Amino acid sequence: MIPDKSLKRFGLLYGSSPVMERLYAQIDKVAVTDATVLLVGESGTGKELIAQTIHQMSLRSNQNFIAVNCGAIPAHLIEATLFGHEKGSFTGAVRQQIGYFEHASGGTLFLDEITEMPADMQVKLLRVLESGSFLRVGGDEEVKADVRLIAATNRDLESAVKQGQLRSDLMYRLAVFPIRIPPLRERNADIELLAQHFLQEINNKENTHKSYAGRSMETIRLYAWPGNVRELKNVVQRAFILSGDTLCIDEYIPDLSARKPTVREGLLNFFVGMPLAEAQREIILATLKHFGGNKQLTAETLGISLKTLYNRLKEFSG
Repeated sequence: MIPDKSLKRFGLLYGSSPVMERLYAQIDKVAVTDATVLLVGESGTGKELIAQTIHQMSLRSNQNFIAVNCGAIPAHLIEATLFGHEKGSFTGAVRQQIGYFEHASGGTLFLDEITEMPADMQVKLLRVLESGSFLRVGGDEEVKADVRLIAATNRDLESAVKQGQLRSDLMYRLAVFPIRIPPLRERNADIELLAQHFLQEINNKENTHKSYAGRSMETIRLYAWPGNVRELKNVVQRAFILSGDTLCIDEYIPDLSARKPTVREGLLNFFVGMPLAEAQREIILATLKHFGGNKQLTAETLGISLKTLYNRLKEFSG
C-alpha cells in the first residue's frame, strides 16, 4: 500500500483537488466569525464534518458542538427538542427539560436537513435567529441563545423555496455565508487518493496489508459515485470485509451499468454499451455547461441548428 502523503488534511476533511482548496479557503475565512453558515451539497459529501471543522477552527471550539438531524425528529416533538420544555407543558413532561439550543450555549448548533423542518417551526427558528432568544414549550420567560448556527441541506435552495420546503425569509437569514459542497465526481484528483486513504485506515486498524486489484483503480476513477464520499468509503469497507488480500471494487459497486460518464479536463469519458440517446444527451449537456450555457456556441460546436438544440433541451427537461 502506497502511503497517501499527497492527500491533504484540513480539519476533519481530506482532499487536495482545486475545488477542495477553494472550500478550505471559505471555511478558513468564516470559521473565526460568528456568521451563520448554510451548507448546500448532495448526500454523502460530508456536511457534518465540514460543520465540525468550522466549529473546531472557531473561537467557540472549547464549547459544545451539537448536531441535529431535523428529518429524524417527529414534527410534534421538534419544538421541545430544540427549545426544551417546562414541567407539565404537555402529557409526559414530568420535569423541566432543556433543549439543544441551551445544550449548545456558547458553542455551535448544526441543523442538518433544514428543509425537513416543519413550516411553523421554521417561523420560530427565524424568530430565534433574529432576536437571539426563545421560550421553552410551556414557558413564559425568554431564554438567551448564545449559539453559532450552521444549517445544511441536500436540496437546491430555489427549488426548496418554490416547493414550500424552505421559507424564503429563513433561507436568506441562514445564508449569511452559503457554502456549496462539491460532489465527489467534481473532485477528480481526490478520488483515487481517498480510496487509498480509506483502505490504509482499515489496514492500520486491522493490522493487515490488503491492496487493490489491478483494474479497481480504473473502476474507482470512472464510476460517478452518486453517494459521494460516503458511498466510496462504504464500498471500500465492504470490499475489505469480503475480499482476500486484494480488493476488486467492480464486485461491490451496486450497478456498474448505471455508471455515468465523467468530465475530466475537458474530456467526456463514456462506458462501452451506453445507449446512443443517453450518450447524445450527455454530450449536449456537457458541451452546454462547458460554454457556460451559451446555446448558440454549443449548437455551432456540435454541428446542429439552434432550433434542434432547443428541441433536445426541451426533451431532456420533459
